[in-house]
Amino acid sequence: MFFDIVGWIGMVLVLIAYGLLSTNKIKNGFIYQLLNLLAGTFMALGLYPKNAWFSFTLQIIWAIIAAYSIAKIIYNKKHGEKNESRKN
Repeated sequence: MFFDIVGWIGMVLVLIAYGLLSTNKIKNGFIYQLLNLLAGTFMALGLYPKNAWFSFTLQIIWAIIAAYSIAKIIYNKKHGEKNESRKN
């Protein structure tokens, strides 16, 4: 039951992220990628006990891509702040 609930939460997060992005409520940035990271992770947890390995693998890769995107956003923000301070 726990894994089913976690999986459903992940599915809702994917829909929220996609809906917000598609309606221009958010951009492809930190919030969008965070929603994707949580969604992929939660859905993978929901799929794990079901031995649905193809879907589980997809969700793990989805979460990895989101985590990479978040790291890149954070890096670029810090790198950009350093460049801005050098200009002043």
